[in-house]
Amino acid sequence: MATIKTTQKGIEYLIGLLKEKTKTITRAIFWKIPHENSQQEDICIKIGRYNKNAFAPETLEVKNPKSELTLDNEEFQKLLEFISENYEPFKKGIKKYIPVDEKFDQKNIEHLKAIFDNPDKQKVLDFIAKNNILPDDLVVGLQNQTRIKTIKQFEAMLDQDLIEQKWQEWFKCNDWILGSEFVKILDEREIDTANIPDYLMQAYDGFLDIVEIKRPQSNLNFWAGAQDHENYVPSSDLTKAITQATKYIYEVEREANSVKFLKRVGNVKTIKPRCVLIFGRSNDWNNNQKEAYRILNSSYHNLIIMTYDHVLKRAKSILVVDSSEKTNQDIKESDVTEIPF
Repeated sequence: MATIKTTQKGIEYLIGLLKEKTKTITRAIFWKIPHENSQQEDICIKIGRYNKNAFAPETLEVKNPKSELTLDNEEFQKLLEFISENYEPFKKGIKKYIPVDEKFDQKNIEHLKAIFDNPDKQKVLDFIAKNNILPDDLVVGLQNQTRIKTIKQFEAMLDQDLIEQKWQEWFKCNDWILGSEFVKILDEREIDTANIPDYLMQAYDGFLDIVEIKRPQSNLNFWAGAQDHENYVPSSDLTKAITQATKYIYEVEREANSVKFLKRVGNVKTIKPRCVLIFGRSNDWNNNQKEAYRILNSSYHNLIIMTYDHVLKRAKSILVVDSSEKTNQDIKESDVTEIPF
C-alpha cells in the first residue's frame, strides 16, 4: 500500500520502487511544494539509481547517488504531456503523427477538413485507401461513432409524431439499421403502377426482398383493443398492413419473369421474395404480448413483422457485437455511448 510521508519541514512525499537489482536500486519520489500565498502546490519528481550498500530507503534525500534526476513542477507536467501524447504512437511504430488534444492547432483542423470536403468523395476514398492514411481500427471507430449518432437520432425521432415520409427518407439514409441481411436499397420502388412498397432491397444472397414501414405513432395500434378468448390478436391496422405486405410479395412473384421489371431493379433475382414489415411500438409490452408476437411471426414463412423498438434493439446489438464482440441482447444506453474502437 502506498503511504505518503512527511519530512521534518512539513513536505509530503511518496516513494515508489521502480527496480531492484543485486547491487543497485531504482526509485521515484513525488513531493509537494506548497506556495505561501495560495493554496496551489507544485508536484516535483525525482528519479534516482542508488548503490544498495549506501541507501536509506525511507529518506527523501540520499547522499552520493549513483545517478539522479529531479524535475520541477513545469518539467514534470511537460513529461506527463509528452508521454500521454507520444507513448502509444511510438510503441506502435507510427513514423509521423499529430497529437490531438485541446491545443490542437486550428490550422491543422481546417487543413484536414479541406481534404475531406473534396466534392469528389470517391477520389478521396481511393486516396485514403491507396496511401493507408486511416488505420483499420480508426476506420471501424469512425463507423461506430456515426452509427452511435444514428441510434441516438432514431431514439429522438421515436418521441416525435413524424409522418411516414420522414421515416422513409431516414431509413434510406441509414439502411444498415434495417438489418445485416440486406446489402442495399434499390433505386427502383415500383413493382408496377399500382403497387409501390417503401423499399425494394437486395439481400446478401443477391435476391430481391421487400421492406414496408408504417409510422410508429399516430393511432396505429399493434394489438386489438380487446382480447379474443384471452389471446392478444392483431389490430385491424396491423391486419391491413400485413395484407398489403403479402400483396407486394405476390406482385413481385408475378413480375419475376418480366424483362421490364428486371431491367428496372438492375437484374436482381426475384425468387421467393420475403418482406419485413416494420409496424408500431413494443416498448411497453407485457410477457403475454411478447409471446403472442412470437406466435404471430411464426405463422408466416415469407413475412417478418418487427416493431420500431425491435429495430432499435437489434441496431444496438449489431453495433456492440461489431465493435466489442459483446453478445448481450439487452443493451443499455451506456453500452452504446461508450463503445470502444
